[in-house]
Amino acid sequence: MDEVEVVVAHSERVTLRVGDVFLKVDADQGRLGVEAEAMALAPVPTPDVLWRRPPVLAIAAVPGTALGRLGEPSSASPAAWAAAGAALRTLHDAPLPPWPARGRSPDKLAADLDAECEHLVTNGVLPAGLVTRNRRVAEAALRPWTPVFAHGDAQLTHVFVDDDEVTGIIDWSEAGPGDALFDLATLTLGHEERLGDVVAGYGTDVDLDAIRAWWSLRSLLVIRWLIEHGFDPFAPGCEVDVLRSRMCGGAVPRAF
Repeated sequence: MDEVEVVVAHSERVTLRVGDVFLKVDADQGRLGVEAEAMALAPVPTPDVLWRRPPVLAIAAVPGTALGRLGEPSSASPAAWAAAGAALRTLHDAPLPPWPARGRSPDKLAADLDAECEHLVTNGVLPAGLVTRNRRVAEAALRPWTPVFAHGDAQLTHVFVDDDEVTGIIDWSEAGPGDALFDLATLTLGHEERLGDVVAGYGTDVDLDAIRAWWSLRSLLVIRWLIEHGFDPFAPGCEVDVLRSRMCGGAVPRAF
């Protein structure tokens, strides 16, 4: 009998693993529906959906290993990172999914950013100077974009590779029309040194300043949520270090 492993657990959703099966329990049935439909539509490797009985979605494990983890050095090769960039390009070139974007318009993001920055400073979570500097950097992401079929949460832990090929991309609950550069920024968050490999695989000119702006924007927006749900954005190499790196114009040196 396989053991039950708790992969993620917080008030919004729980993911369990039993052998090669993942059980995703989500309080938001819309997210489960989006995840199942996005995996069916995406022209990239995705997990097989075994069954869906709300509030549970059962999916099969994908082969290979994740590109890495936030806060840890990645052992994946440059070719593997380039393959991840190529997979995102394939996704972004696909027809848009038939559901609306999930609250990521520039105007909505600007309002959310103002609220989060005020919270971080007012409650003493982060120094005002750090927040103000990154707020300025983040503004470059708040521009009109042409929507693409975006993953919406393309963290490096969600991209699996084997022999420098992408074998599966998981966790599609945030998928929908979105900014291509947000996906590229999410993939390389905390791994700025891998951006060149990802862009090389992506195969087209991209706005690097907008990607760097998304690093600041995403980090500022999620810090409160992470703390409230039991995660640590202050861990080495994680979101707060990403913000600190903008103060010196580059990646924060890490003592690994």
